[in-house]
Amino acid sequence: MTAPIATPSPAPTRAGRNLPAAILVGCSLGALVLVSLFIRKEAFLVVLVAALALAVWELRGGIEHGHVRAPLLPALVGAVAMPVAAYLRGGQALIACFGLAVMAMLLWRLVDGRTDAVRDVSGGVFVSGYVSFLGSFAALMLAEPDGPQRVFVFILLTVCSDVGGYAVGVLAGRHPMAPSISPKKSWEGTCGSALACVLGGVIGIPLALGGPWWAGVVAGLAVVLAATVGDLSESTIKRDLGIKDMGSILPGHGGIMDRLDSLLLVAPVVWAVLAAFVRPS
Repeated sequence: MTAPIATPSPAPTRAGRNLPAAILVGCSLGALVLVSLFIRKEAFLVVLVAALALAVWELRGGIEHGHVRAPLLPALVGAVAMPVAAYLRGGQALIACFGLAVMAMLLWRLVDGRTDAVRDVSGGVFVSGYVSFLGSFAALMLAEPDGPQRVFVFILLTVCSDVGGYAVGVLAGRHPMAPSISPKKSWEGTCGSALACVLGGVIGIPLALGGPWWAGVVAGLAVVLAATVGDLSESTIKRDLGIKDMGSILPGHGGIMDRLDSLLLVAPVVWAVLAAFVRPS
């Protein structure tokens, strides 16, 4: 009896991804974000809340590999409350919700009565601050009169950083930036990210927001710095925890948290640059 011939699964590319799956998933996510963003602001807010809640779930599960059991329910409630408060009431409400989330974690562990409370509460504060608080700056941008356009520019610049860095890194990457943390991230790829971000900013900010071209240069350079720090930060966390990805919900990408790593650090940077240099239309 002839044994069946196994069909090999698509091999990962030089950058370590299943490229066809990554492209398909990336395009699907992009379509979901754009449709929700420009149909109605509240629809994008729902997508944002769902993404942050899933990222909190994944990151909380990830740090359990380091024997840190962050309070889950307060962290999830914070992931919902912070972006909604930021959208409805602004920055002060966001800060207040973050503070309330920290208090809820302390109370949760006080009632629980287990040992290692300091370690677990610190983990919970880290999860809420890293994911929910930073991600809620997208909701602050959304709340502006030209909110969809601001969020679009924020996402555009982050995508430019990822695509520019990936393309140049695959084609010409020779010098690793941080080989002990992220061996595939190269200085050449970072230069590609910078070029793509600046071009995206110079074109995107004047067209989408009517802002000056030089604000695009400032935003592009700030984004590539923030995106690189975000990417290396999550790589450091995963290396410390001994895991490859935070999740497996997105084929070719890993988990939601693996796609939000750059976006989370970029959100407050783009919010600040646009608030300083581009007046709401």
